[in-house]
Amino acid sequence: MNIGQAAEASGVSQRMIRHYETIGLIPAPARRESGYRDYAEADVHRLRFIANARDLGFPIGEIGELLSLWSDRGRASADVKALALARAEMLGRKAAQLEAMRATLIDLAERCRGDARPDCPILARLEG
Repeated sequence: MNIGQAAEASGVSQRMIRHYETIGLIPAPARRESGYRDYAEADVHRLRFIANARDLGFPIGEIGELLSLWSDRGRASADVKALALARAEMLGRKAAQLEAMRATLIDLAERCRGDARPDCPILARLEG
């Protein structure tokens, strides 16, 4: 299948497919006589795996590790679990940071009169 068909089948844009090829997350596909890429169903399966890992917040480097583990039928599931738990921990820290930022913005907005006067605690906080 061509890159457009692979993109449609996997849900990954053509641009990202090319990027994943460039950085080595997917192998370069065979080329047709015309020079066009020719993707196999296995490539589409790998692209879906990558997309699912991205949706769970895994960065490219860790996706590479996950792909290696996925390909290694002798792997220990403990290795996969450790990656998932580490990512979950990082996401928890990120969620806490986002919640703190949200709470600060709500507090500042509640202290702002929101009228025609120029004084504004939101801008004062950003300034200082």
